[in-house]
Amino acid sequence: MFPIRDDNPQILTPFVTWAIVGLNVAAWLLVQGAGRAPALPASVCTLGLVPGELLGILPAGAATPIGHGLACVTSAESNPFTLLSHMFLHGSWMHIIGNLWFLWIFADNVEDSMGHLRFAVFYVLCGLAAAAVQIAAGPASAVPMVGASGAIGGVMGAYVVLYPRVNVHLLVWFGFYVTTFAVPAIWMLGYWFLVQMLGGIGSLGAQGGGVAFWAHVGGFVAGAALIFLFRDARLLARHPYHGWR
Repeated sequence: MFPIRDDNPQILTPFVTWAIVGLNVAAWLLVQGAGRAPALPASVCTLGLVPGELLGILPAGAATPIGHGLACVTSAESNPFTLLSHMFLHGSWMHIIGNLWFLWIFADNVEDSMGHLRFAVFYVLCGLAAAAVQIAAGPASAVPMVGASGAIGGVMGAYVVLYPRVNVHLLVWFGFYVTTFAVPAIWMLGYWFLVQMLGGIGSLGAQGGGVAFWAHVGGFVAGAALIFLFRDARLLARHPYHGWR
């Protein structure tokens, strides 16, 4: 199942959402070489978030394979900047397209609910919360974490609290049969959250790379909680479909 649109009207011009999309695309093209070596592995190794390196657990000089015969070498000094930089990096074309598509569908209405500046702060806080949960799940991990999905998980957590009954239209394929149908956001995003939880539980104790399920869980929960502090009742009242009414 893949969301293609929602039935939520856009109230404000989503300048911050556009800026976040632009920063991710710029990082992908200018910093990561649009997925080509040597820019992609270099960016992942130097600007990706490595829990064990950040916490000073890993020994300096330790090599961690990242695929295609390449490896990241642990630095002697942790780089706190990676807590922020990892949110704007990706590992492949499918990774960045998928993340930014989810952001595009859900972020504009969350930005509507709080205004531009608040949304920028909210987004970063959700990304930091997502990173914290992923670090807690594997503090000694040597695998670099990159991607906007933790922060976008926060956007989706906020969306489901704000607009639980708004219909989200999904693209579904069964082999060669492709169709679309609409479900309330509470069902679509609730299902997404359940999948992340099950994936996170299944990844406990696993070695190597993969999907940062716990970052998704942490971002979603943070967004669902922080929205009560960041939402603006006056702006939210302009939306015809907010809440359960």
